Amino acid sequence: MRNSIHIGKLFGIELRVDYSWFVIFFLLTAILSLQYFPTHRDWAASTCWTLGFITSILFFSSVIAHELAHSIVSQRNDIPVKSITLFIFGGVARITKEMTQPSVEFKIAIAGPLCSLGLGALFYGLWFATQTVSPPLAVMFSYLSLINVALAIFNMLPGFPLDGGRVFRSGVWWLTKSYERATRIAYISGRVMAYSFIVGGFIVMFLFSAFWLNGLWFIFIGFILDMAARGSYRQSKLRAALKPWTAGELMLREWVSISPGLSLRELVENYLLGVGHRYFLVTEDGELKGTVTLEDVKKIPPERRGLTTVAQVMTPAGKVATAFPSDDAATVLEMMEGKDAEHMPVLYGGKVVGIIVREELWRFAQIHAGY
Repeated sequence: MRNSIHIGKLFGIELRVDYSWFVIFFLLTAILSLQYFPTHRDWAASTCWTLGFITSILFFSSVIAHELAHSIVSQRNDIPVKSITLFIFGGVARITKEMTQPSVEFKIAIAGPLCSLGLGALFYGLWFATQTVSPPLAVMFSYLSLINVALAIFNMLPGFPLDGGRVFRSGVWWLTKSYERATRIAYISGRVMAYSFIVGGFIVMFLFSAFWLNGLWFIFIGFILDMAARGSYRQSKLRAALKPWTAGELMLREWVSISPGLSLRELVENYLLGVGHRYFLVTEDGELKGTVTLEDVKKIPPERRGLTTVAQVMTPAGKVATAFPSDDAATVLEMMEGKDAEHMPVLYGGKVVGIIVREELWRFAQIHAGY
């Protein structure tokens, strides 16, 4: 999240742009303005650059629409989506929960390509309507129609974690009744697809030297697909490693607890400076009253901290996500990621009995998954 900027919200989903996106945006704009549009007509440079800029905006809007289609269907099936981020290779929706059944994964995966095909048809209609009215717009709509259809076709390749790979996994999952086995088979399919691109790229480079740049691009795509497949499979294995365990088994039984009446100056002098903790549970007689973080303290000027109590700046208990000892660790992790929480109190009988640290959960999962 540090490498991206917030640009808005749609359907309750945060939209972000990774800094790397600006590289591909300006590169695409330049290619369209200097190479693509000038080949069609003898248009002025200003016309080509205007078309290039607008086309790039509409193309990346199409990418957002593709990801939003996934996200809306996901939310309607009780799979929360935290955000959508545009980056150098396209867009990615941040889904904070594993799929619940194969039919749900199929519907979510197929929604994006169907949206892209729909946009392709829309832009084709606009191309048809503007051919005689405005040739520059017709050329732009023609490109957008083709690129959206190409986006749909590419995403439907059966290589995990592409949409086609997830459709493939949903089918294997339905046949085998095993999510883990389906994920493993889809992962192998994804790597086969990735190496096919790499090998194909080398063949193009050495046998068709005039198209060496296309071959290099295939190799690049292959390596990216391979990295994505390995990364997605690793995430699935780590989550699976947590499923046999409960929050009660993995929680920390020692934590820093402070009184709501403590002044922020005392908190800084006795806990922040002396102990170095950044997150505190606020309790009375073992009952959770709220939480305080270093960021909460920083909001209050130093000269006012002696007169400000913890109770005045804490996040009340009613707004704090909590777990029970019997909750499975994988579900707890999903809750923490959905709320961007690094810590989660564990309650039993209304009393704090432990605390879950997200970093520790991942470390535990890595050990048990063999990473």
